[in-house]
Amino acid sequence: MYNSTYIRHLMAPLFALVLGLASILMLPTSSWALDLASAKASGMVGEKADGYLGAVQGGGEVAALVADINNKRRAAYQAIAARNGTSLQAVEALAGRAAQDKTAAGQYIMNSSGQWIRK
Repeated sequence: MYNSTYIRHLMAPLFALVLGLASILMLPTSSWALDLASAKASGMVGEKADGYLGAVQGGGEVAALVADINNKRRAAYQAIAARNGTSLQAVEALAGRAAQDKTAAGQYIMNSSGQWIRK
């Protein structure tokens, strides 16, 4: 059986990773926070399980917003993965779960079948 010191040693990096992800998902950057909130509230974008946004509907402006935010998220996820000695895919998966969990009722998330559904 594992002792409590061993378990704490294993949990510390995971806890740091989760805190880092939470701070990224909650970070309001002045260039797009309001636009993102409006786009999510109006149903134009939604959260995917891979930690990135997707365009639910809309044109070039929505696609540009999604690409900009996803590029920023990818850079942040890569930094977290490097800091914690884990894979980018692991960070993306954790971030995706956290983002979908935080998504407000009535906004879109992508289900495991790749379909947009209202939460």
